[in-house]
Amino acid sequence: MRLYFVFLIGLLLGGTSVAHAAADAFDFSNFAITDSGDADLTTDSVTLNSGAKPITVNNFDIAGIMLGMSFDDVETLFFKGRGLYSPREKDSIIYSIQKEWKYNLDYECRQQGIVVPAELDQCIKTLAKDRGLLYAAELHLVRENTGETIVVYFTSNADDNVVWRVLYNNDVNEIEGANEKFADQREKKILAFWQGVLDKYGAPNSGTDKWISTNNSYDPMMTAYYGSLDLVDMGRYTSDIARNVRDARENFRAKPYAF
Repeated sequence: MRLYFVFLIGLLLGGTSVAHAAADAFDFSNFAITDSGDADLTTDSVTLNSGAKPITVNNFDIAGIMLGMSFDDVETLFFKGRGLYSPREKDSIIYSIQKEWKYNLDYECRQQGIVVPAELDQCIKTLAKDRGLLYAAELHLVRENTGETIVVYFTSNADDNVVWRVLYNNDVNEIEGANEKFADQREKKILAFWQGVLDKYGAPNSGTDKWISTNNSYDPMMTAYYGSLDLVDMGRYTSDIARNVRDARENFRAKPYAF
C-alpha cells in the first residue's frame, strides 16, 4: 500500500482580479505544485482481536509527528529543529490545488480571455494562492545515515492544514543477496524492526499488524508492514475532500444570467 497523493482547499475569498493575479510576484518554481488526486487507501472493515480493547491511535507518533498536528508545527520541528530527520534536498514540500477548485479557477481565468496554456496555468495557481486554495499537501523527510524516509500528508486549509497521514519506510525488506548470510541478515533486520515497533506501540489489537481506535475504518489506525508504518486518519481526509467539493460547487462563479 503505497500512496503518493495530494489534496486541497480553503474558503474562496472574493474580489481578486486576474490582472492582480498576473502581477503576483510569488515564485511558483520554488515548489513542486501538483493537482490533487484520488487516494489509493481503502476502507476495508477492521475488527478487534478477541479480548482486545480500542487504542487511542491519535496519541501515536512517528518521529514526533502525530495526527492532527498543523503544518506549521511540523515544519518548525524539522526545518528549524535538530531532529534525526531533515527535509529532502529537492521538493521537500509539495503544494496542491484540489481539482474542483482548479476547475473553478480555470473557468474564471478563461472568462477573462486567458487561453494560452502557460498563462492559464499561472493564472490558476496565482488565484489559488491568493484565495488560500494552494496548500502544503506533503512534506518529505529523510534520515541520510539510515536511508529511512517519512512522507507527511496534510489536509487542505479548509481543515486547518493538519496531518492526516504519516507514512514511514526503511530498508529492512531489501535483500542484498541470495545466499544464507544475506537471508540471515535480512531476518535479523526485520526482527529488530518489529521488536522496536512492539516496544513503542504495544501489540496490535486488530489482526497481526493493525492498531485501531475502533472497528470503524474511518477512525484513526496504524498498519505495520515489513519496513513500513502507515498512520492514517481516513475520516479526516474524507471529510476534507467532501468539504472542498461542496464549497467549490457553492462558489463557482457562473455568468450573471438574467431572465
